[in-house]
Amino acid sequence: LGVKREVLADGRERWYGCGKETPRCFPTVHARTPQYLLAGRWTPPCCLRALRETARHVAAALEAAGVRYWLEGGSLLGAVRLGDIIPWDYDVDLGIYREDAGKCRWLAAAAAGTAVEDAEGFLWEKAAEGDFYRVHYSRSNRLHVDLWPFYPRGGVMTKDTWLGHPQDVEFPEHFLRPRVPLPFAGFTAMAPNNARAFLELKFGPGAIENPEYPNPAVKRL
Repeated sequence: LGVKREVLADGRERWYGCGKETPRCFPTVHARTPQYLLAGRWTPPCCLRALRETARHVAAALEAAGVRYWLEGGSLLGAVRLGDIIPWDYDVDLGIYREDAGKCRWLAAAAAGTAVEDAEGFLWEKAAEGDFYRVHYSRSNRLHVDLWPFYPRGGVMTKDTWLGHPQDVEFPEHFLRPRVPLPFAGFTAMAPNNARAFLELKFGPGAIENPEYPNPAVKRL
C-alpha cells in the first residue's frame, strides 16, 4: 500500500501515506470488503487517522448546529469494544434525526443537491446511492463519514434508504431518549443509551464479543 513510518532522531514519527491532498490508499470498496482485507492487511494507519479526524470534525459541526446524532453500526461496535474505529473499517457511520438536517448549513446545502467544502476542506454531499449524506476528508481523499437520516414513526426510528447491510434495520426510539456520551476515536461522541441491546438488535447476540469482517461471505476474520 506504500505506507511506512519513519521515526525521527528526536523521537517524532512521520507517516508516509495518504493525506488531505492525495487520494486514499485503497480503491472502491466492493461487496463491503476493501482491497486491503483481501491482501491480508487491516486499514492503513494514515487512513485511520483521516477517519478519526473526519469523525471528530463532523461530530463537532453537528453538535454546534444542534443536530441530534449518534454512533451507528460498526462505528458503535468499535466504540464499545475499543473506544475507537474498528481497525479494519473503512468509514464511520452516524445516525441523525432527519428533521435536524436543516440546522447545519453544510447538511442543508448537501440536501439541496450541492456538494460543498467547509472552511476546513471537508466535502459534504448527498450520497449517490440514496437518501443519506457523506462527508469526505477532502475533495481528493474520499475517506468519509456517512450520515443516515432517521425519523420517528410510531415510536420506531425508520428511514427511506435501505442498502441491505445487516445493521440496516429499524429500531425503537427509546434507544435515543436520552442519547449518552461514549469515547470514540479520540473524542466523546453521542451514542444510544443501551449500546449492547442496540447492537444485538442490529447484529445479533454476541455481536460485541464476536468480531467479524464486514462481509464474512467474502472474507472471514
